[in-house]
Amino acid sequence: MVEIGNSAPNFTLEDQNGEAVSLSQFAGKWVVLYFYPKDNTSGCTKEACDFTEELPLFERLDAVVIGISPDSPESHRKFRERYNLKITLLSDPEKEVLRLYGAWGEKKNYGRVYEGVIRSTFIITPDQKIGAKWHNVRVRSKRKGQDIRHSTIVREELERLRSSSVN
Repeated sequence: MVEIGNSAPNFTLEDQNGEAVSLSQFAGKWVVLYFYPKDNTSGCTKEACDFTEELPLFERLDAVVIGISPDSPESHRKFRERYNLKITLLSDPEKEVLRLYGAWGEKKNYGRVYEGVIRSTFIITPDQKIGAKWHNVRVRSKRKGQDIRHSTIVREELERLRSSSVN
């Protein structure tokens, strides 16, 4: 499992258009890398729409947002079209990158134990280090009695990391 301060494991996966995308091609930029279970499910759709809605704010912070799931590039393309998503989606059908980042493992649901995607998010610094991480992410949570999006929590942490790296 990757830890804060360690080098982010590089990878190459296909995006929604079948094009190869490598983490290393984003060296010099901030990267928000999030792992999600499945296209077109309620939580995953909310998360992708939330990141898309906040994408201009992430872009102002010189960050790219990339989602990874085991779904196929074709599934990702249809998912992006259906919800007008603007974020890059990568396909990891062999679950190699999911495992590399600790985003694949044992889960429990109503007493049933099975393997699956552990919803996780990482902020990767311009020098390709892990700047922040979240595991067992809740797409929406409460803060001071108000609903807050996970995408907003990630953006706030990115703002904090950027300001501390400038000082």
